Amino acid sequence: MLGEAARAAGYRLIVRDEVASTMEEARRALHQGDPGRLWIVARSQNAGRGRHGRQWGSPPGNLYASLLLVAPCEPALAPQLGFVAGLALHDAATRVSGGALPGLKLKWPNDLLIDRAKTAGLLLEGESRGGAFSVIIGLGVNIASCPADTPYPATFLQQRQAQASIEAVLTALSDAWLARFDAWSRPGGFGTTRTAWLERAAFLGEDITIRLSEGPLTGRFAGLDTSGRLELDTAVGRRVIDAGDLYFGSSA
Repeated sequence: MLGEAARAAGYRLIVRDEVASTMEEARRALHQGDPGRLWIVARSQNAGRGRHGRQWGSPPGNLYASLLLVAPCEPALAPQLGFVAGLALHDAATRVSGGALPGLKLKWPNDLLIDRAKTAGLLLEGESRGGAFSVIIGLGVNIASCPADTPYPATFLQQRQAQASIEAVLTALSDAWLARFDAWSRPGGFGTTRTAWLERAAFLGEDITIRLSEGPLTGRFAGLDTSGRLELDTAVGRRVIDAGDLYFGSSA
């Protein structure tokens, strides 16, 4: 169920037992003329995917959701919605756990961690259609299980909070999204969003490695610039990174 505030703001929910991908279901709804503010949730996915087309294991018991937004912003601003969604994930996990997760952090650009183990991830895709720009945000939250064969530590909410459930996370997430999106939409809203994200950032001030297409780059995570790009202080000066995979430590 969506949260009360989300429903009052016109957000809607479709729940499926199993789909190939909630992202594809959201895209199908868009192509059929859906006006947006639509959450699509599946109990399981058989072709879920993450960034760079990676397969996303989707057994029952976890939250698999996509949010369709029609004309939420100009295309150039769409990447900022990843920070908005990350903050909403953090808010939802905090609410569901009653604030009992001190190790809850956000990993640039798109993961939620508990004690440096991945608990949730998100994916943004934009599409221009019929003169309007739309965004689909896919979110996966490990609630009852997590994959065991990942190149990084992973965990799930019920390991830390036995009462966590799909319903509770979705209710909290839908309301948290509304609040964070409304704050971002105000004049100067990304400045507020950026500050809030940095307050929850994992590895800030630590040595990290960013895996780029040309190879790994190591340095100190210095912050985010005013458009959300990662600032990395390397041995040869500061680099600003638009996209890449972040690993903590000095090697990946």
